[in-house]
Amino acid sequence: MKYSICQFVKIVDMNEEILSEVLFQHGEHELPALSVGASVITYQLGLQQFEVVSDKRDGKQQRSKIVDIQIDLLTKPATTRAYLEPATLIIGQHDVGQIV
Repeated sequence: MKYSICQFVKIVDMNEEILSEVLFQHGEHELPALSVGASVITYQLGLQQFEVVSDKRDGKQQRSKIVDIQIDLLTKPATTRAYLEPATLIIGQHDVGQIV
């Protein structure tokens, strides 16, 4: 089954004031059946000029749990999204610089 892996990300400043909230798309993947509570290993998230990006440098992995699975029957063909537990990134602490 094809899943779109998504994660809500909150971007905050050093005083923990919310600057923005985004829905980050980890991509679409052909996977066996997933369930809530399963773990997914992805690249760690970081910030590049206030934009959420995958940090693909060596050793930058994160493990997240699936907290919800949504099947949208109103679209043709039906789409399935798996939502990972939300993440918070702090400006200045999660900057990754240039990604190549």
